[in-house]
Amino acid sequence: MKFFRDKLSSEISDTTDISKPWDKDNQAWWDWYVSLADNKKTKGNLIKTKPLPDVAIPSDDEVESELAKTYPLTNDQIVFFQKNGFIKLKNVFSPGAILKLRAELINLLKEEFDVDPDKGAHDRFLSLEMTWIENTLLRTYVLSPRLGQISANLLGVPAVRLYHDNVLAKQAGCGRTPWHFDDQHFPLDTNDVVTAWIPAQPTPIEMGPLSFAYPLDVHKLVNAVIFEKTGTNYDREVSKVFAKNRVAINETPFELGEVSFHHNLNFHTASQNSTDRSRVVLANTYYRSGARVINSPTMVSGDWQKFMPDVKPGDLAASPLNPICWPVNDK
Repeated sequence: MKFFRDKLSSEISDTTDISKPWDKDNQAWWDWYVSLADNKKTKGNLIKTKPLPDVAIPSDDEVESELAKTYPLTNDQIVFFQKNGFIKLKNVFSPGAILKLRAELINLLKEEFDVDPDKGAHDRFLSLEMTWIENTLLRTYVLSPRLGQISANLLGVPAVRLYHDNVLAKQAGCGRTPWHFDDQHFPLDTNDVVTAWIPAQPTPIEMGPLSFAYPLDVHKLVNAVIFEKTGTNYDREVSKVFAKNRVAINETPFELGEVSFHHNLNFHTASQNSTDRSRVVLANTYYRSGARVINSPTMVSGDWQKFMPDVKPGDLAASPLNPICWPVNDK
């Protein structure tokens, strides 16, 4: 998180002072954060999506068995991730495992928000987190040895812990997610942090898949752009810098079972969901075991103590809610 802290010291004002901790819940944090996006929403009818594929849905035991197996990463894939800060991997999950995940996430969202995310243009970004604690099926996906192994291999570290899970539903008609990098969000003293972004449906361009700026060090181009806690200026300025420098952007659809992994210094965004179906995602963040919490978390870190209860600034980031996900035999 050192890059973000360096920016804070250069210019402080009412709009840039984020030193106070976040004092609301996680959904309020997301409502605030998506308001920072420079949105020019496309008007007109929402694009009708194809029916979800008709595939066999595995049992809970079959999903657990599937996700206990390692994924055959190549050296070229690891090099690509470490150079560019992201990678998209096909067939991380079977189609049935993804559709089983989607059904469970939709049920959780209905229960929490009393709305069917797939019916109507609700135009909101919904979020749930820490679902794995009470939901046995979600625990299988979040603490998956397969995801832990991929994350550790991509980062080149011996062991990774879970920071948190996030259920993210960009509803029909919901606008852009602002340009950002996750170094702003995780109050950890390491850059060995990666997020597995798991779309729970085929995700065409019109649905607003995650898109990535690369290579990894393009974050240095916008290091002088001051983050502002109100308005859309930060998002606009990052876009301008990237356009001026002809920064490469990967914006491609996600197939069913395809998962992206992005580094905490990778800049990414997502466009408007112009379809009639919610873009539902499970996003799990993993970090190098042995990291500590920084001394001064900010409001951009959100409700971080919910994810690391009884851990204080400066402490080892290793609460009971941050289990080691890889290797599986490491206590």
